[in-house]
Amino acid sequence: MDKLIITGGVRLDGEIRISGAKNSALPILAATLLCNGPVTVANLPHLHDITTMIELFGRMGIEPVIDEKLSVEINPNTIKTLIAPYELVKTMRASILVLGPMVARFGYAEVALPGGCAIGSRPVDLHIRGLEAMGAVIDVEGGYIKAKAPEGGLRGANFFFDTVSVTGTENIMMAAALANGRSVLQNSAREPEVVDLANFLNAMGAKVSGAGTDTITIDGVKELHPATYRVMPDRIETGTYLVAAAVTGGRVKVKDTDPTILEAVLEKLKEAGAEITTGEDWIELNMHGKRPKAVNVRTAPYPAFPTDMQAQFISLNAIAEGTGAVIETIFENRFMHVYELHRMGAKIQVEGNTAIVTGTETLKGAPVMATDLRASASLVISALVAEGDTLIDRIYHIDRGYECIEEKLQMLGAKIRRVPG
Repeated sequence: MDKLIITGGVRLDGEIRISGAKNSALPILAATLLCNGPVTVANLPHLHDITTMIELFGRMGIEPVIDEKLSVEINPNTIKTLIAPYELVKTMRASILVLGPMVARFGYAEVALPGGCAIGSRPVDLHIRGLEAMGAVIDVEGGYIKAKAPEGGLRGANFFFDTVSVTGTENIMMAAALANGRSVLQNSAREPEVVDLANFLNAMGAKVSGAGTDTITIDGVKELHPATYRVMPDRIETGTYLVAAAVTGGRVKVKDTDPTILEAVLEKLKEAGAEITTGEDWIELNMHGKRPKAVNVRTAPYPAFPTDMQAQFISLNAIAEGTGAVIETIFENRFMHVYELHRMGAKIQVEGNTAIVTGTETLKGAPVMATDLRASASLVISALVAEGDTLIDRIYHIDRGYECIEEKLQMLGAKIRRVPG
């Protein structure tokens, strides 16, 4: 496995471009299965999960056409099999997102139970119950979800999500786009990526309203038509590079992003002492060489502070002035990076779902191991400010969520290189 070697102590300074959002691109790719002709999706990030989704389409008989800018054209009319096999699904939880579109458009789907990051319980029962409410008959056997639409197709339904689920909301919203009648989804996820998917569905002729609120209404249509769509920028990648700049006392301008989808994070960075300026599609952070101040963070569904930025802020607090509490309310097993940060000298005490972080002026480079996608980012951030060299192992996690991370950090002055495993 590849590794990253980072020599800390460099203050980041410069400009980088933010990639398309993985968490938006994956459901949008899944939604192309609903269309009655070729669809073009632009601004896809060059990431392993995107490649896996495209490979999954290829396995199903669809032949995506990719250009040099990583726009992809997908014609779902060439589909030959309605099975998403385990060997592909096991590496990526987002594979579950093909379930709703396949049942809605083709009347049947067989999708392996998914894998992905080991960050706690992420059950698929909401996906199953939502489709059952629309009339689908579902069996789970042999590690596969087998779903069949009723005669005449899925029916519109009122469905209440017991817990807020981003992929659950997306899957049922996609299925409802081609269902007969109106569907009302209550306690829906409000994330910008859900809004992006709704905008894409509407670009193909769907009738989705209320995305971005907790009640989404979908009036089913008979078919969706071809469209071209550009994926939104990645708000978590944006936040990660801003935190990296803050930790090193530096200045970074991130371009091709959207300040309005990151307000909770920007407020915490201001609280930490950062000077933040924004434009329509850029954000600049400047610490003026200062050490950040510790901040208290509590994760919660959007528009509150995102769980995917929790690990990065633990790294910020680890070198900040003072003590900060980080409370994780979304996933019960998302502090695994803490024990790797201990190896670098971080002072962090975990009590249940709370990490109490007491800042220290210096961290020390050490060999560490990435345990999941965002935990990997926290290790990179800490390594940027640590004395000496840090060797980060199992960086395939990083490559699942950050496009060209070492190249972008090098553009900001970081001393970082990839070494083959």
